[in-house]
Amino acid sequence: MRPFFFISGMFEHIKDRFPFPKEKWRKFVSGFERMEVPAKTLLLQEGEISCNAYYIEKGMARAWYNNDGKDVTFQFFLENTMFSSLESFKKGSPSMVSFETIEPCILYKISRSDVEAFLEEVYEKPELRNLFMDALFERIFDYMKHFFSFIKDTPQQRYLNLVKQKPEIIKRVPQHYIASYLGITTVHLSRIKSKILKERLE
Repeated sequence: MRPFFFISGMFEHIKDRFPFPKEKWRKFVSGFERMEVPAKTLLLQEGEISCNAYYIEKGMARAWYNNDGKDVTFQFFLENTMFSSLESFKKGSPSMVSFETIEPCILYKISRSDVEAFLEEVYEKPELRNLFMDALFERIFDYMKHFFSFIKDTPQQRYLNLVKQKPEIIKRVPQHYIASYLGITTVHLSRIKSKILKERLE
């Protein structure tokens, strides 16, 4: 088990947004369980109830869903990110997505019951608990940007946006996952990359 001060330091970007008492924060962080898992580890299967949230110390994971037998990737999670199937985690409903590691990962897992117990102690008002939950899983804005990109941008523009906004994904994620995320085939992605390279050389 790592010392508390080391684990606590990883969550400063969350802690800074909320004035938690030191004792409460220590208790919350102590609820996380450290995990080392290989690539392609399934953390949550679509249709299951999400009972845990995860924080990535090292590595990368993805969210995906099954569309008529086709694996569709729609989000990536890098280091210092917390994620879960938010609707399932909050309401106990079946998850609409699956989560899987892309690289070997060091994760910190916390159960829904531990999160709920912490929130009950810290916030008496439901709206404040929801605010905290939403801050932990800040994905709605990313969803909206990704959704509108499919409406207004060409596949090439979506790729260029990804290169500009999230270069780490381009460097570390296998091409078939990137193609799926962009809503195109790997062949189409290769053509886009070749076209961009040709235009830059001209």
